[in-house]
Amino acid sequence: MKINIKALITICLAAVIIVIGCKKQEYTFGKIVTPKDLTLSTVIEGADAANPAGAGSGNVTIKTSATGAISYKIDFGDGNTKIVSEGELVHKYTNPGTSDYTIVVSAIGTGGVTTTTTQKITVFVAFEIPAAIMKNLTNGSSQTWVIDRKTPGHVGVGPLDTYTSTYYSAQPDERAECLYDDEITFTKDGSSINMTINNKGQSFFTAAATAFYGKSGGDNCYDLDVTGVKKLAFMDATSGSTSANSTRIQFTVPGNGLIAFGTGGTTYELMELTATNITVRSIGIDGLAWYQKFKLKP
Repeated sequence: MKINIKALITICLAAVIIVIGCKKQEYTFGKIVTPKDLTLSTVIEGADAANPAGAGSGNVTIKTSATGAISYKIDFGDGNTKIVSEGELVHKYTNPGTSDYTIVVSAIGTGGVTTTTTQKITVFVAFEIPAAIMKNLTNGSSQTWVIDRKTPGHVGVGPLDTYTSTYYSAQPDERAECLYDDEITFTKDGSSINMTINNKGQSFFTAAATAFYGKSGGDNCYDLDVTGVKKLAFMDATSGSTSANSTRIQFTVPGNGLIAFGTGGTTYELMELTATNITVRSIGIDGLAWYQKFKLKP
């Protein structure tokens, strides 16, 4: 049999090329280094002995370092994360009020290996009260309000999923007199609003809420000391209301949260606010939505 030497050589060379081409290419990351000595520190803007959670800007300087780190992944604890090459930055928290956050920092080394540390911080964010809210509540300085006792529904209650007092609406002068003599004063304090109450020594509680205020019994008037200035914390409303039925602004009263009609609620949504009338909605300790209507003190 005659062998074609030239053809055989060609076939062998092709086979060698195929084998070389199929050889798996190898990659290397070099030496894998796990970051060590990871540190994390935070400085809350405006924090001091009187305001440990800050002055309200929400700005926090975060510093972190580690030996062998090529980058840092920072979880700020408010739903936001960021990967940075340098371990120092300023993050602005925006949730109004005082909130706790857990910062998680992962130092990333070669090959993606990480070292992690955490730190819990408490940050105060001041809410910017809309100008119309400030003006109508305080008239630029201070105004006193009373229950609008002659208006139907000046006290009322309804379900959580509506924004009217469909269960009950008080008729004019229907409630106890201790409710009607309360005076609520809103005072402008820089960019904030303070509230003081003069309840003439007694306030009205619903039966479900008496224990919340340290009392016992049914719907009635109870002795209660409400003296002192209360700094209100304003924020966007957290209910399902809309601009069609609410201002979409709410505020929280520190302490027992009482304004006039005691239901155990401490946060009040401003459903209506004009220069002469206020309607607030709060969730009582009984899980119902309670309403109060106020007017300027004559």
